[in-house]
Amino acid sequence: MKEIILASGSPRREELLSQAGIEFRKVISGCDEIEIAGESVSTMVERLALEKAQAVVQLHPESLVIGADTTVYIDGAVLGKPDSEQAACSMLQLIQGRTHEVWGGIALVCQANKTQEVWSHMTRVTMVEMSESEIRRYVATGEPMDKAGSYAIQGIGLQYVASIEGSYSNVVGLNIASLLPVIDTYR
Repeated sequence: MKEIILASGSPRREELLSQAGIEFRKVISGCDEIEIAGESVSTMVERLALEKAQAVVQLHPESLVIGADTTVYIDGAVLGKPDSEQAACSMLQLIQGRTHEVWGGIALVCQANKTQEVWSHMTRVTMVEMSESEIRRYVATGEPMDKAGSYAIQGIGLQYVASIEGSYSNVVGLNIASLLPVIDTYR
């Protein structure tokens, strides 16, 4: 059985894989997450997931490396991780009371057996309406600061989620239901 490596520093992805019973180790890719003008959101998350996996597989060619990327998409705009509290407030103001898409890209790469699989999923999330003071209080918790779209469905942010259509784990950061069957084919 091949060693599995998660090419991510995300504690959420690490927790999801652990909960699914997958034995793995974590190696942070160090890749910059750069958006390319004109690129579709599905292409972007797939490209970034693949770049992360490829960066790590260069150092571990015998291992099966998982790369992942997650972003929020609304009104033709990609909402990544906020770089300030003001940016987090602006993102939450944009998505509050509305439905947005959460796109997750996954890449599985093993250099030794020339494996390279890349795919993406979309989950629709509808947020409750939030007042300006609710947004400021939530941002003050610090939770939104390293999350795409400025909220964590698995944390305090759950209280602001009215409904989801699709994979919950995709919103957290890694679509486990789609990943596990693919991993099993390489064990």
